[in-house]
Amino acid sequence: MAGLEPLYALARPAISRPQDALVCGIHWELIRHGYRCLGTGDQPGPDERKSELLPAGWEANKEVYTLRYKSTDDARELLLKAIVVEDSMILNAMDRTSQKVADVTLAVADYINSEHLDDFHKVYKNTEELRTKIASGIIAPLGAPAGKTRKEPESKEDVLWDENPLRLPPRQPMGTRAPSRPSPLSPFAVGGADLDPLGGRSGGMIVDPLHSGVPQPGIDPSSGIPGRLPPGAVPPGARFDPFSPLGIGRPGPDPDHLPPPGYDDMFM
Repeated sequence: MAGLEPLYALARPAISRPQDALVCGIHWELIRHGYRCLGTGDQPGPDERKSELLPAGWEANKEVYTLRYKSTDDARELLLKAIVVEDSMILNAMDRTSQKVADVTLAVADYINSEHLDDFHKVYKNTEELRTKIASGIIAPLGAPAGKTRKEPESKEDVLWDENPLRLPPRQPMGTRAPSRPSPLSPFAVGGADLDPLGGRSGGMIVDPLHSGVPQPGIDPSSGIPGRLPPGAVPPGARFDPFSPLGIGRPGPDPDHLPPPGYDDMFM
């Protein structure tokens, strides 16, 4: 119970019986859960301020210990009464903001060695069990003070994409287009666009000018190419690498062809 030792050393002059030591331990558990002590009694006193220490006179009433707490975010104010009933202690806590009430009963001998009040290292026992009972019986029912909001990390998929340049984008349903990814600025990312075979990232390593894998309103090679391929020669949706220029043939001789032998007419 880190932090309880210096607190116990400061409170030791006021601790005269096991119940005092138990209240000191309970007080520190509330401090650990985000509360600070304002003072004793049911009503606020003059010049009160939040503190991790026990206030003066906290042990004056040996039958009912009354302490008031406030959360570090000022959202909750807690009134704690520890009622001594023979060898037990009944903790009654009320959140004055929500009017919620919580109760816990503790057997003093289960957590305090009455013969070792002068030795901090021996006075407390079953500390984990005490922590659990305070957390489940007081803190949880009343609601723990609000902590700092934790920023949610970006999706795992996006993190992996940014960290692994070899990762391909996830498959998309038919008829949808994969979202474009910005090109890396690192000089070591040269050629990264070739990782997308169909050139979705302005690159590609498969010759597919017709984009056969994506429906296009233009030429469909599966219907055949007049004079070159009969219908059905290219299965629907197959990647197609044309072996000659597409389109309607140009009439007459192509200007790029060699002229017939014996012709030397610049106007031909």
